Amino acid sequence: MIKLNSKIILEKEFKKSMKGYSVDQVDQFLDQIMEDYDAFEKQLNELRVENERLKAELENSTRRPAPTQPTTTNTNFDILKRLSNLEKHVFGSKLSE
Repeated sequence: MIKLNSKIILEKEFKKSMKGYSVDQVDQFLDQIMEDYDAFEKQLNELRVENERLKAELENSTRRPAPTQPTTTNTNFDILKRLSNLEKHVFGSKLSE
């Protein structure tokens, strides 16, 4: 679970001491962290949207009926008809004798 965001980072305050870190350097670093958090959040949102779109696309594709296959009897009849025409063409009048 993400515990930080750019607002929390921006509002974070540190105590100052005599031998502490440079306030300007800490602020600059926190600014970089905030930019990264904003970029990560934007990318995460884009990926969530894409994920939902892909889920919907997948769901829609599984709902479509499968293309109908020609019935076997029609296919067999067509093959027999073509075979008969081929025999007539090859053997010609010899078949009728």
